[in-house]
Amino acid sequence: MSDQHDPIENFKLATQSTARALSGREDVEVSFGGHLAEMSDNSIRLPALPKSMESGETALIRGLADTFALKLRYHDIALHQKHLPADPKARATYQALEDARIEAAGTQDYPGASSNIEAALRHEARRQKLDSVTAMEDAPLADAMRFLAREAFTGRKPPKEAAKISKIWKSWINEHLGTDGFEQLRATLNDQEAFARLTHKLIDRMDMTSTPAEPPPAPESGESEDQQEGDGANKESEDSEQKSTPPIGMTEDADSGELGEKDADSMAGEDLEQMEGEEDADAKDEARRNDPRDSLNNQLYGDYKIYTNQFDEDVNAKDLCEPEELQKLRKMLDKQLTHLQGVITRLANRLQRKLMAQQTRSWHFDLEEGVLDSARLSRIVTQPYMPISYKQESETDFRDTVVTLLIDNSGSMRGRPITIAAMSTDILARTLERCGVKVEILGFTTRAWKGGSSREKWLSDGKPANPGRLNDLRHIVYKAADNPWRHTRSNLGLMLREGLLKENIDGEGLLWAYNRLMARPEQRKILMVISDGAPVDDSTLSANQGNYLEEHLRRVIHFIENKSPIQLLAIGIGHDVTRYYQRAVTLVDAEELGGAITEKLAELFAEKIGKGRKKRK
Repeated sequence: MSDQHDPIENFKLATQSTARALSGREDVEVSFGGHLAEMSDNSIRLPALPKSMESGETALIRGLADTFALKLRYHDIALHQKHLPADPKARATYQALEDARIEAAGTQDYPGASSNIEAALRHEARRQKLDSVTAMEDAPLADAMRFLAREAFTGRKPPKEAAKISKIWKSWINEHLGTDGFEQLRATLNDQEAFARLTHKLIDRMDMTSTPAEPPPAPESGESEDQQEGDGANKESEDSEQKSTPPIGMTEDADSGELGEKDADSMAGEDLEQMEGEEDADAKDEARRNDPRDSLNNQLYGDYKIYTNQFDEDVNAKDLCEPEELQKLRKMLDKQLTHLQGVITRLANRLQRKLMAQQTRSWHFDLEEGVLDSARLSRIVTQPYMPISYKQESETDFRDTVVTLLIDNSGSMRGRPITIAAMSTDILARTLERCGVKVEILGFTTRAWKGGSSREKWLSDGKPANPGRLNDLRHIVYKAADNPWRHTRSNLGLMLREGLLKENIDGEGLLWAYNRLMARPEQRKILMVISDGAPVDDSTLSANQGNYLEEHLRRVIHFIENKSPIQLLAIGIGHDVTRYYQRAVTLVDAEELGGAITEKLAELFAEKIGKGRKKRK
């Protein structure tokens, strides 16, 4: 039957046509599904459509589509990132004012979009319960700024759901911005650069720091090989100054209990005769490390190679930072989590209900051995010749579980993404521990930009062709599975430290987490990856084909998802990672964690161990 009379299909076509018209781009694709709305370079993903097209949710979906379409037309992402403040509170205010600018500029040209955007704003205000706030400490400044700026730019009053928060902050904002603050911004609505510069001045007036975050150094395509070599040396020198311990030697990982191998070159001047009994074992271990295909077979690696791993390190988070600085960073994270205490409690309760429901006791009756069935004792009197009845409780798969949270600590996560990742990790760790599930928290990055010591060695060796992975890995243990969250909570603050986030080699990071999980005694093993997209390492990609790291990541994911007992789930921070992972959700804000993750985790726990594996098409 034709779809021309199908209201759902008509709605989809109309939404896509409108999005293309508002964005001014014919290549924009609109898709529907899941719980969240998100936007990438040329695609808009909206929540699943309600069964009844008469539902008020359709107005919300149209509003989200119009909001994203106008953002594609009136918002320059690179320019926005250039001016994005480093301070979290200032960053949220900056984003709120930019959102108000986009709406004002867009609805000035397309007035018909205003009612749809209003529906989306009202829904968001209800979701955040802004109509129930009573004091400034309970009311986010950024949300109030969004609605007051919108009123100044467009003349539209805040919806009733946001009236309270606007009233609470209005006098304070006017006092700090002056009577002409919003009017100055209004004059620059069609000039994002001028609007951003003026926004910084207004943020400074509100006693916040508007200084932008320092961007990561980018490789220059035109630089000479000598320049690249010098840059690599300088970056390695800077990175070495930040380290509290040397990368090579007999260093002990307090969480894993494994000893680092001795670098063969650094042993040249030692008395090897005294170590003769240990040397053979160390040499075998080093050989196994240099040829990891031994453990996971050729299917995991294919053409993927590691030029050298003598500079790689597995390190405890507390060893990368002084205790005082770590405490300060943790306090910064706690400030971000203050308004999410309710989210943590709700998520814990909801997830606990779902998980504990799978532990509901079931019994087998009328058995010849087991626990005495007291409900059948009356039969001893009424039917004395009947044997005594026993019962036994059935086994559950849920009880023996460990979850690893693997966080992408790459430079592209700098700013809001790594804050969301740290907050989400903290929430998940506390929630799962409350449910009786052991949690391990790991991070992966590199020790240097542009290759570090590995690249230096490759250059000194004469730059052999197709060297393979060409950077120094840094794998960080934030929390071991057997350590309680309260003993390691300060370690998560390290993610906010400037200079930690560098390159990301996801395939090897995933393998590292996989091997640690496989060594655990628990029966059920779950690996959750928190990332913002594809692996990137300039040094490796400049000396190999462009998809070198991505192809390896796909091999590792395919193996874990289809040929291992580990259940794999990915959380994309602001990016859709479903092109890599079979199970994936996307977060734009930590507040979305509850609805996005609860169902996925419940699905994982509902599966029989070793069952439910889907083959990738």
